[in-house]
Amino acid sequence: MNNYDMVIFGATGFTGKFVVEEVKRIASEESVSFTIAGRNRSKLIQVLQETGLENLSNDIIMADVNDFQSLLVMCKRAKIVLDCVGPYRFFGEQVVRACVEGKANYVDISGEPQFLENMQLKYNDMAEAAGVYIVGACGFDSIPSDMGALFTKQQFPGTLNSIKSYLNILSGPRGAGLHFATYESAVYGISDVSSLKKIRRAFGFKPLPLVGPKLKLEGMFHYSSPLRCYAMHFLGADAAVVRRSQRIIYETFDEPPVQYSMYSCVGSIWSVIKMVIFGSIFMMLAKSAWGRSLLLKHPKFFTGGRCSHEGPSRKQMEETSFTLTMYGEGYSDGNPDLGRKDKPDKKMTVRISAPEPGYIATPICLVQAALVILKETECLPPKGGVFPPGAAFCKTTLINRLQRNRINFAVISN
Repeated sequence: MNNYDMVIFGATGFTGKFVVEEVKRIASEESVSFTIAGRNRSKLIQVLQETGLENLSNDIIMADVNDFQSLLVMCKRAKIVLDCVGPYRFFGEQVVRACVEGKANYVDISGEPQFLENMQLKYNDMAEAAGVYIVGACGFDSIPSDMGALFTKQQFPGTLNSIKSYLNILSGPRGAGLHFATYESAVYGISDVSSLKKIRRAFGFKPLPLVGPKLKLEGMFHYSSPLRCYAMHFLGADAAVVRRSQRIIYETFDEPPVQYSMYSCVGSIWSVIKMVIFGSIFMMLAKSAWGRSLLLKHPKFFTGGRCSHEGPSRKQMEETSFTLTMYGEGYSDGNPDLGRKDKPDKKMTVRISAPEPGYIATPICLVQAALVILKETECLPPKGGVFPPGAAFCKTTLINRLQRNRINFAVISN
């Protein structure tokens, strides 16, 4: 029975297929062995045929989230599991537990704060004892934000106080698209905000100390003069993930934490009006079982045609890209004293630019994160545990790796 560097679990899913393509692209250059895993052999074989990997047909691993022993067998055959099976609130914990017990490392593409923080609460000590690294949010949520915050901090000529970041999705004439699985995760995430509050209370964390004044948040909708567009609070996991990383880095390396807020560009005032109307309806429906059922039955209607079970076409993805513009403020004197209250006197702008976020950039981020765990163990935190990306990879070459693979980090104003 062969063992593998990487096992891609959920390879037959919409995103999973693109992860398989990305692993195939880098496998020879990086000298890594891999195979795919899932519960349906015929669909797994079809993925291998579609990606020109028929030679792996005898290496398929059969694993099902409803059969823990099958997950355990899979994990014992992997150095690292790339988990592409969501929503993670329903299907993620079984895989994390199997990785801890089977002593396999783990990365996922979850953008679900409840799942990510609950795994840290429940499994960090066990993962540390097992010496394995469990790193969530290794896709578009939230590597650009988390590693971007680290990049800004590294490049800032002084001491960084805060970052305001703005996401801009740039689509072609066919528009951007979204697969149903991503939409489904958002519906359930919005419906369960109360559980996230309970998880955070269970940690019992004290507020992080600040270098300088507290970051003032923008209004729910506001106009960004530099970007010439209206923007709203980004509803994903990124800000929470960055905060977790900054806490761990502060507690581990005694580096002053950076405050982080994130917004999403929505365009014109007419776009804002549509967002308010559809967003209010969406939030209201997501709070009840019948409302969630309605949202999940009609994804195209409630997303203005952007979401479907088929997902975006290859052409749509090729025409889509994103930028994440980060406005950092801090102190030119480099004084990192916690508790100082004087106004920051230095600004810097960083921009992360990359191809389509969900199904091109996400596989790139996930696979490069997995490679870092495989190849740079000495640069990871000294023990295993459950980490967000920034805390796990702050001393590694991940940013350089991403730069070589179409995820660009650049200082554009200093």
